[in-house]
Order: sequence, then structure tokens, then C-alpha cells
Amino acid sequence: MLTYTNLVKNMLDDKNIEVYLGEEIEKPEECGKYKAVYHTGSIDEFFGYKFGVLPYRSLEFKYYSFEMEYFQSNSVVNYPCNYDFTRIHEFKYYLGEKSPKTSVVFEYPHPFQIGYNGRYYPIQTEENLSLYNKYLCEARKLENLCFLGRLGDYKYYDMDKAIERALNIQMPL
Repeated sequence: MLTYTNLVKNMLDDKNIEVYLGEEIEKPEECGKYKAVYHTGSIDEFFGYKFGVLPYRSLEFKYYSFEMEYFQSNSVVNYPCNYDFTRIHEFKYYLGEKSPKTSVVFEYPHPFQIGYNGRYYPIQTEENLSLYNKYLCEARKLENLCFLGRLGDYKYYDMDKAIERALNIQMPL
């Protein structure tokens, strides 16, 4: 099966490319020990939140099991505006399994809080983009550092657009 993970692994599988995963860079100055740094983590966290925390919408997931064959008519149903949850996933649709029971997860929106939940959706207001641009100015001072992805670019991406963005980076490998 071809996945985005396999695609990226195949692209990086070259004797001329060294990949270091999970490397902790404690200070921005440490980027100098690498030829190029592609950082997909949060740009504000990277700089120690020196200008403040970039706001994100996070999610809370609540799991339920039911004594019924199906809970809903599709794997994912979105519920805009009229409910406190935004989406319901029913897993058995993904796997094509047959069972008299089913499991679902409800997604509830929550504000991001450091150490409590994850960053999912950047909240791109004028004020927040101004804050992001302060971090971007700091990042541009380091020539071999490139931020990308939802957290690095402070921008919502679907996976295909995130891959396209990565392919269009103009930094030497």
C-alpha cells in the first residue's frame, strides 16, 4: 500500500541524504551543526514562546461503544454549528468488519493549552498572524532553518498540500 509515509521515506532513501529524526535542538543556534534543518514542530515553541503562544483550536475525543450494528450511515459525519461536537467517526467502516456492536468517537473543539492537549487548527486572525510573523522574522535569521507544516507555517494544510509545500522548499539538501 502506498502511503504518504512510504512516499517520503522513498524520496529520502539516497546515499547523499542524511536524515536525523527526533533530534532535540535546545537553542536555535544549534541549527548550525546541520547543513539544513526542516522543522515541522511549532514555531513558537521552538523559540521558547518569546513573543507569546500562538493560538490553536484543539480537539477532545470521546469514545463510545454501542450494542447496534451501525451508529451512522458513513465512516465520518460532520456536524457544523448546531451541536457541541463537530464530527463523529465510526471505525468499522474503515475496516469493513461485520459485528453486532460498533464503536465511535465524537470530536469536540477546545482551545489549545500547553501540556494539556494538541495543536490541530491554527486560528488565523490578524492579531495571531502578526504574532506568527514575529516568529517568522526570527526564523529568517537562521539561513539553514526552514519551518513547514501546520505548526511551522501556522497554516491549515490537508496532507496533499503539506507534501506539495515540502516539495517546493528552496533550501539546499
